[in-house]
Amino acid sequence: MNQINKIENKILSIDCLQERLICLREEHKKIVFTNGCFDLIHQGHIDYLAKAKDLGDCLIVGLNTDESVRRLKGQSRPIQDEKSRAIIMASLCFVDYVVLFNEDTPYELIKSVEPDVLVKGADYKIEDIVGYDIVNNKGGQVVTIHYLEGFSTTNIINKIKNIY
Repeated sequence: MNQINKIENKILSIDCLQERLICLREEHKKIVFTNGCFDLIHQGHIDYLAKAKDLGDCLIVGLNTDESVRRLKGQSRPIQDEKSRAIIMASLCFVDYVVLFNEDTPYELIKSVEPDVLVKGADYKIEDIVGYDIVNNKGGQVVTIHYLEGFSTTNIINKIKNIY
């Protein structure tokens, strides 16, 4: 199998992910979940995702669809379409699976995945993180990770606007 096929095989529908989760749980793998738009990948994303992967055996990334990103961030976003963002995310060695979701929050996806560890940025209070109740009730762990200072997609976009 060539490299691009390996990358594409990491992008799953929720049904395919469910099948993989059965196998992972049979193997007693610790499942970590995080989510985001991941529009323009930068060093802050890499640091965050690598630290998330360190918390378990399998990192699943819930990726907002284009429609979802527009609702959350406005009509000028995303910069990159969902297929491009999914391919980029799946190409990262520490991301095991990528699954797209169209809702404004990943609540239903988290309910379906039932991760052992739910990860978000440290700008959230743990009890306010979407899916906290699901993971907490299952006996899982909700973890926040501090962002690298000065790295954000909005900062990159604003810098580009200032150049032009």
